[in-house]
Amino acid sequence: MKQLNKAIIFTAALAATLATPVRAEDVKAGDLVITQAWSRATPSGAKVAGAYLTVENKGSISDRLVGGSGDVAGRVEFHEMAMDGGVMKMRPLDNGLVIEPGKTVKLAPGGYHMMLMDLKTQLKQGDQVPVTLQFEKAGKVNVSLDVQGVGAQAPGGGDHSGHMMKK
Repeated sequence: MKQLNKAIIFTAALAATLATPVRAEDVKAGDLVITQAWSRATPSGAKVAGAYLTVENKGSISDRLVGGSGDVAGRVEFHEMAMDGGVMKMRPLDNGLVIEPGKTVKLAPGGYHMMLMDLKTQLKQGDQVPVTLQFEKAGKVNVSLDVQGVGAQAPGGGDHSGHMMKK
């Protein structure tokens, strides 16, 4: 009986460990700190996906997120969801997204977000999808998006679920 109890406890501990999301380090790119990079899983054949992250500017001058790229998509765009005459509309941010000094900008469902257009492969829950962000001052920053479930509203790993590296 003791052997069975030990096996049950071991199995439960192992399952809890495997179910815990990997939490990666934040990335510092110049005066910017980028955290919580994630996306949602997509159905087979989907051609677009949204992606999200948080950018904090710890410096004394503004920077601007001006573009992005990734092997998973034909192009990467940044968009905003906003009310227009009582209707929620999505529009591209043609001039990029300014990150003011001392401020934090969150790309999240229903607001600012990254669009992965012309997807070349399905995004599957548990995957890590590399993309490169282009900032006006901080330059290129490689970010790995943690792919969450189809209906996810936030990253599953808490405050530090994105995996990022400076290029």
